[in-house]
Amino acid sequence: MGSSQTAAAAAGREADTRDASEVKRLLASGRDAEARDRFAAIVERHQRRASRIAYHYMRELAEADEAVQDAFVRTYVHLDTFREELPFEVWFTRILVNGCLDRIKSRGRRERWIQPRVDAGDDGVGVLEQAAASGPSPEDLLLARERHRRLSAALGELPDRQRLVFVMCQVEGCTSKEVSAATGLNESTVRVHLFRAIRRLRKLLGDEPGGTERRRAVR
Repeated sequence: MGSSQTAAAAAGREADTRDASEVKRLLASGRDAEARDRFAAIVERHQRRASRIAYHYMRELAEADEAVQDAFVRTYVHLDTFREELPFEVWFTRILVNGCLDRIKSRGRRERWIQPRVDAGDDGVGVLEQAAASGPSPEDLLLARERHRRLSAALGELPDRQRLVFVMCQVEGCTSKEVSAATGLNESTVRVHLFRAIRRLRKLLGDEPGGTERRRAVR
């Protein structure tokens, strides 16, 4: 990231803190309509980034969109707990990621009860056989989703700070310097958290069948 981009990112974080503090003040004084209008500016700045993070976890556009909207609603409702010394971007990312992980756990419980459906057509060829000729079978899709669910579950086992650093570095592509600027951690601490997160994920995924394949996914 160049100096101009770094400056823009810093300006964005300052704007987030300023707007979040103002929304918090407006809500406290009962000026809800003004608070919603001011919060819309925050939503606009974070919508694209939030959608990218949510899709990384959910792997489905509709579910990712729902996760993002839910995160913004939760952020707005709980804005009275926001502390100005913590960058808004960090606080919001935690809410978003935790919400995605909760959704994945819920989806995993539902899918345990779902069996692939096989319907025979007039020619006696099952739907699964037809799908196999044109793309991944329902079984393959379910297995891929299960692998992703297990990776997300492993992320859920990380301490909050390690998970945040991992997401910012591995999902958003931030450098340790950028993560340091956003979180207030020094760069060496960021690198330590990232190293520990990756080591922990490899250990968690290595204990499962197919762990070698998933270990490559977190490198």
